[in-house]
Amino acid sequence: MEEKKEESKNKNVKKANLLDHNSIKHILDESVSDIVTSHGYKEDVRLSNLKLFLGAIIIVVALVAQFYNKKTIMCVMFGFFDYGTYVVLNGVLQLILFTKEKNAILFTYPPEGSFTSTGLVVSSKLPRFSDEYTLTIDSADPKSISAGKSVQFTKSVTQWFTKDGVLVEGLFWKDVEALIKDYAKEEPKKKK
Repeated sequence: MEEKKEESKNKNVKKANLLDHNSIKHILDESVSDIVTSHGYKEDVRLSNLKLFLGAIIIVVALVAQFYNKKTIMCVMFGFFDYGTYVVLNGVLQLILFTKEKNAILFTYPPEGSFTSTGLVVSSKLPRFSDEYTLTIDSADPKSISAGKSVQFTKSVTQWFTKDGVLVEGLFWKDVEALIKDYAKEEPKKKK
C-alpha cells in the first residue's frame, strides 16, 4: 500500500536536467500552460491547426515534386512549379512563426463570463547560459479596447528547482498566479 502512494507521488513530480536549459524551459512552460488553463482560460489552437494544415500541404507538394514522372518537358515544368510552391509555402509558414507566434507558448480565448473580448498570449524566454526566466502575459489582440497592459516578471529559475532538478510547483504556481492577477487588475487601454 505504501509503495503505491510513493509511486503516485513520484508520477506528479516534474524533474528537469539542470544542465540543460531546454529541459528547464520545457517544464516551466508546461507548468505555465497548466496554471493559466486552470484559471478558466481555454487554449486557442487555431494557429497550431493552421500550421499543421500548411505543413501537410507542404509535405504533399514535396512528395509530388519528388516522385512525379519527369520524362517530358511538360512534366519538368510541372516539377519547377512544385518546387516553387514548396518554397513559397515554407516561406508563408516561417512568416507566421516569425510574426504571429514569436516566443508564445500559449494562446487562449477570453474566460467565460468575462467582460473582455480578447484572450491571452503567454510567452517566455530563457536565454542560453542564463538562469533568468522571463514570463510575459499579453492580450491576444493588443489593438482591442478591452486589451489589458502587458505584464511580465523575470526571476532566476534557481528559486523553483531543488538541487536534484525537481520543480517546486507551489512556489512557481504562486509567482504565475500573481502575474495573472496583475494582468487582470490592469485597466483596459482607453482610446485617445
